Amino acid sequence: MSEQRLVHLIDDEDAVRRSASFLLKTSGYEVHAYASGVAFLKEARHPDPGCILLDIRMPEMDGLEVQRELNARGVALPVIVLTGHGDVATAVTAMKQGALDFLEKPFEKTLLLAALDRGFERLGRAGDAEIAGQEARVRIAALTPRERDVLRGLVAGNPNKTIAYDLGISPRTVEVHRANLMTKLDVGSLSEALRIAFAAGLHARE
Repeated sequence: MSEQRLVHLIDDEDAVRRSASFLLKTSGYEVHAYASGVAFLKEARHPDPGCILLDIRMPEMDGLEVQRELNARGVALPVIVLTGHGDVATAVTAMKQGALDFLEKPFEKTLLLAALDRGFERLGRAGDAEIAGQEARVRIAALTPRERDVLRGLVAGNPNKTIAYDLGISPRTVEVHRANLMTKLDVGSLSEALRIAFAAGLHARE
């Protein structure tokens, strides 16, 4: 087995492909770059094992459509979504479809490499889903009902103001609950909190 870990980079921006490829190659990764989701799906009908860096906003076929097609084909490689638009709702949709993480462009090298480490760790532990779900449910159980309500709002992709309106509380109170639930879940980012929520089967309110 090759020492180099493979990253499938899918982004329609030439500058992003060049800079990200350089960053990854100098960090010890092998990179296969694609200018579109269509090109990736055509050229990599059965992708070699690795992580997928997938841009959300692309012509012809956006990242969510590429992800749905991968799911339909039974391709279970870890997907890290890239967005340059701060579109949390779209990133939440991607995570509901199985994405491991999302990063906003321009992304920091440390955050990208940390996300890839999690992706390759997942590749190496294919059978842990049930255990992860149990652990996630234990963590969610430690939250108060109101903190779970706020987390459901985040799962729905809603900003604090919308969550506050829906729950009939102030945005400041939502911020407090959000900070408390992040502490109780022992996470440092929204994407980590969402991963736990999805693993535990916590869904947005209808």
